[in-house]
Amino acid sequence: MRLQCEVEVVSRLLPTCGLRGRGRGTRALLSLGRPPGRARDSGGVYLMVCTARDRAGARYKVQENIERFFTRFVEEGKATVRLREPAVDVCLSKANASNLKNFLSAVRLAHQGTDIGALPLSALVPAKTSEVEKPKTKMIITSRRDYPLTKNFPYSLEHLQASYCKLARIDTRVLCLKKLRKLDLSHNHIKQLPASIGDLTCLQELNLHDNHLESFSGALCNSTLQKSLQFLDLSQNKIKALPIQFCQLQELVNLKLDDNELIRLPFKVGQLHHLRFLSAARNKLPYLPSDFRKLRLENLDLFGNPFEQPNPLLPNIQLKIPLTLLEYAARATVNYRIPYGCHLLPSHLCEDLEVAKTCQCGSACLSSFIQITVTMNLHHVAHTVVLVDNMGGTEAPIICYFCSLDCYSQFLDRSLQSKSSA
Repeated sequence: MRLQCEVEVVSRLLPTCGLRGRGRGTRALLSLGRPPGRARDSGGVYLMVCTARDRAGARYKVQENIERFFTRFVEEGKATVRLREPAVDVCLSKANASNLKNFLSAVRLAHQGTDIGALPLSALVPAKTSEVEKPKTKMIITSRRDYPLTKNFPYSLEHLQASYCKLARIDTRVLCLKKLRKLDLSHNHIKQLPASIGDLTCLQELNLHDNHLESFSGALCNSTLQKSLQFLDLSQNKIKALPIQFCQLQELVNLKLDDNELIRLPFKVGQLHHLRFLSAARNKLPYLPSDFRKLRLENLDLFGNPFEQPNPLLPNIQLKIPLTLLEYAARATVNYRIPYGCHLLPSHLCEDLEVAKTCQCGSACLSSFIQITVTMNLHHVAHTVVLVDNMGGTEAPIICYFCSLDCYSQFLDRSLQSKSSA
């Protein structure tokens, strides 16, 4: 029986010194078995520890030689086997929890003198280099010919780059790399993202620059990426809009959307409280959403968008007078923060409530409102602003909503007063 893990062998007589070649964090292969040449019934079960520096391994007798097992953290892949002779502790870590339990069970049986024929023993032979070398955590592939077609990716990968490989879809073998923190699939031909990317629970950086994406799935926004994803590069694709759920990726710090076909930014973009770097240059944005005001950015780039010239005197009036009962109820639900959900309301009403507009007075409005665009200096939301156009401007149009004619009239009065005083 064999187990791969990290091992530290510590002498209890010299507790500050690990045995030579077996220091803390050393990758090792543990084997339970008989030395070569021993007869099957001659006894002598040994625990052998092989490392990269000592592939031949150190052997420790097991039968009636174990003083104690420490298994409090076995579910975390950690355990310690205390030997009587020599007086050492064999400390195991970073092992597969299930494999570790089975291995310790076999060692316990061998210690108790269980019939050798009933034990899952293996030959005590030197370890192969691949079995004790440090797990590979980074792989960079930058051409189609270097992309592995028959070999699996190392399970230990934390950073994978596969660029310029002409990939039309994301390899299912990549989606099994549960330790991935950084995934770079830039400069490929990927058209669609599988929902299973959301199963990469450690993923912090996802680079999909220069692909053929036309959308970003709402399912991904509802996945574990909500808690892990900090960097997302969707630049140079064919995306026209992002889903409402996109703003649930609230750990995002850096978002790149340059060179797409975006006609709007996410409605609730202000919910991205950790966002510090936003780039959406060379898209088709006519204006910014009202929620944009809530952002607090370090760097903002909106260069090359066909922003419309705002005109507060030409409102888009969707106001219905008198308000419908549905509008009254919806406004009250949002204004008074009344709990709701699909177990109480039809799903389409829940979706409408999620995208309720906010008037300048702070009140909510749903489908009955007055909409205008006004000019906003982007320095109000970002410390550094890339020029919006070749004329040196740092202003852009932003949507404003009003829940009533009174609120709209008060806004116009304030605007006229500010212009006259200027």
